[in-house]
Amino acid sequence: MAASSSHICFVLSLMMALLFSSIHINEGARNLLQTTQPALPTIPTLPNLPTLPNSIPNLPMATLPPLPSASTPLPTNPSFPNPTLPNLPSTQLPKVTLPPLPSIPSIPTIPTTSIPSIPFPAPPPSN
Repeated sequence: MAASSSHICFVLSLMMALLFSSIHINEGARNLLQTTQPALPTIPTLPNLPTLPNSIPNLPMATLPPLPSASTPLPTNPSFPNPTLPNLPSTQLPKVTLPPLPSIPSIPTIPTTSIPSIPFPAPPPSN
């Protein structure tokens, strides 16, 4: 009995500690929400960038040499005769019969007997 009461006391003390710690956290969060927020620093302005000229100067065009022409024709692929497949044996398989399945022995039945009742004392007579 002493072990269960100390167990209950320990669990109760943990629950109380959790309750009080959450109260302090809630009060701290509420105090933080009630303070005024600091002013944010202003972003400095950037200096003006110089503008780019609107016209693009004409660049000299490069001259490319002409592509070489194929003076000799490419050889053609020789034609090969179509391969022939050998004659396959017939796909008929011989008929196979399976042996009959062995008979499964029947599960013996367990005779049902009535469970003997345990004698109980008779209830007190009602008035």
